[in-house]
Amino acid sequence: MDADDFLADRFEEHRTHLRAVAYRMLGSLAEAEDAVQESWLRLSRTDSGEIDNLGGWLTTVVGRVCLDMLRTRTSRREDPLEQRLPDPVISPEDGGDPEQQALIADSVGLALLVVLESLSPAERLAFVLHDMFAVPFEQIAPIVDRTPATAKKLASRARQRVRGTVPSPDPDPGRQRRVVDAFLAAARDGDFEALLGVLDPDAVMRVDAGAAGGMRTIIGAAAVAGEATNFRRFSRAYTVEPVLVNGMVGLVGRENGRPRSVLGFTITDGRITALEILNDPERLALLDLSASAE
Repeated sequence: MDADDFLADRFEEHRTHLRAVAYRMLGSLAEAEDAVQESWLRLSRTDSGEIDNLGGWLTTVVGRVCLDMLRTRTSRREDPLEQRLPDPVISPEDGGDPEQQALIADSVGLALLVVLESLSPAERLAFVLHDMFAVPFEQIAPIVDRTPATAKKLASRARQRVRGTVPSPDPDPGRQRRVVDAFLAAARDGDFEALLGVLDPDAVMRVDAGAAGGMRTIIGAAAVAGEATNFRRFSRAYTVEPVLVNGMVGLVGRENGRPRSVLGFTITDGRITALEILNDPERLALLDLSASAE
């Protein structure tokens, strides 16, 4: 084995971890892959003999790449219609492969990723690297061109935003499924009162219809239950399949075998606190939904 092959093998040992970092940073599976590939290119142009801790070095590099991508994205997205849901990770109810599980470990649900989208690029990087991957602030500081103390403040601000906005999901998949089943039964009947019964009073629903309809956010149980007609159409017009969406109980709706909608739920204390719906046909076509069809 020559030096290049040896370096490539060492990089592959860290790929899954790097994808997990990049996915949390970017909320996009395709962009996460691009960031990981860029980190490989930077490694291949570097004298690896001078790197004491390859895993730490690669984590820092992929963080810097993601930060640059976020800053570019932020500068371009001046139109609120360009807001969108993060890419969901779909897996069968009995669990996905180890790489999928690494992507969504630590309850990285869609509701959390949506809140991360609202942070500044520097806040997001500090929070993701420190709180999710235990990277010291001394390593984070040079990535964001701040002192360690300032990097710590960035993470603290992000943490407060997350804690104040993202409900803690019920970890029991059986309880999650019972609530989602009750939601689906109410949806089939178009039953407003039954829908109201499974929704938290402060429930938030986000619907991403892509270029055709943009992104809608609906707040409050009554307002969400007011979408009963749309829920009924989903449950009756499509073949509805149970899946995991970012590790939590969710649904995929298909029409003639083609995915038409993905629903991700956050269940807290027996009620739905967040519901993310991806209806964008272009993005659905790019997702790996093969697991739900097995």
